[in-house]
Amino acid sequence: MIYPSIDKLLNQVGSKYLLVNIVARRAQEMKETDHYQMKENEYVSKKEIGKALEEVSKDLIHMK
Repeated sequence: MIYPSIDKLLNQVGSKYLLVNIVARRAQEMKETDHYQMKENEYVSKKEIGKALEEVSKDLIHMK
């Protein structure tokens, strides 16, 4: 099963295209700066894409 749920993420963001854009940018930022919103041991995912999805699901990333 995918974590976090895509349905939950789409309820928060509204568009799958916007979700992909946000997550891709955040994952790239994580790679470049090594800055994370949560502690390393709080993430379920091992990769940056999954970690970015988790941050969106916990409302740690906001759109302007």
